[in-house]
Amino acid sequence: MMNIKYKLDYLDQLESESIHILREVAGQFERPALLFSGGKDSITLVHLALKAFRPGKFPFPLVHIDTEHNFPEAIQFRDELAKKVGEKLIVRSVGDTIKQKGLVENRGRFYSRNALQTYTLLDTIEEFHFDACIGGARRDEEKARAKERVFSVRDEFGQWDPKKQRPELWGIYNGRIRQGENVRVFPISNWTELDVWNYIKREKIELPSIYFSHTRKCIVRSGGLLALTDFVYTDADDKIEDRTVRFRTVGDATCTAAVESTANTLDDIIREIEETNISERGATRLDDQTSDAAMEDRKKGGYF
Repeated sequence: MMNIKYKLDYLDQLESESIHILREVAGQFERPALLFSGGKDSITLVHLALKAFRPGKFPFPLVHIDTEHNFPEAIQFRDELAKKVGEKLIVRSVGDTIKQKGLVENRGRFYSRNALQTYTLLDTIEEFHFDACIGGARRDEEKARAKERVFSVRDEFGQWDPKKQRPELWGIYNGRIRQGENVRVFPISNWTELDVWNYIKREKIELPSIYFSHTRKCIVRSGGLLALTDFVYTDADDKIEDRTVRFRTVGDATCTAAVESTANTLDDIIREIEETNISERGATRLDDQTSDAAMEDRKKGGYF
């Protein structure tokens, strides 16, 4: 009998690991959720979930914590994809949380609702009794992300302690938690930005148009190019120009900068990423630039 060996390429290996993690979530937790924003990483997670669970339904809903300051292209794509795959989409608004809790929004040059997102996320976890939240964070995004485990335990207050993370040897994931605790799960933690784009190309995954080169009005600042929107803070002396840009990551428009680019195909984007040595968050997320520990501080407070 002929012994045939199949060699998986690196994308097959990453895909297999991620599908295994998603199925572990389904097997170990009672009420998981997949956090879905309409960005490339969460779109990739939905694609992986389709491979993991079809022809059955997802064993979790899609959940978006909406700052109401998102790019309309991403929100439209979010709604269209949820409808296309026929899965439940739960949306909770940071604006509603601000009103209900009487929260005070910071104002100024780097104004963002990202910090307030934590309140809405924790309230949503409590509302639906979620014991695991799946997200698209990756270790290469930012140094605080690199400290995460795939199964990242949060205490009963939603807080993350990097010193209390569990070992994950040989792909064994420990989802045991106490009453009130929950776990943040990162199935593509071991992927890089380039891996995601190569996988998107191979799998022919559709994306919002904002990821590809286009012309739009931008506020030109030393920290980057901010798209001009109704909710972005502007100074009287701000310089506003039409620029040819695309977005490497899609988040709150008040703090997510564009990059100048003429890349309007997947091959162009992949080539562009291969030639850069700056991570997508390092290049475009202005809220991470307010201090060296900005992300880690937000994560300790309950940020995803």
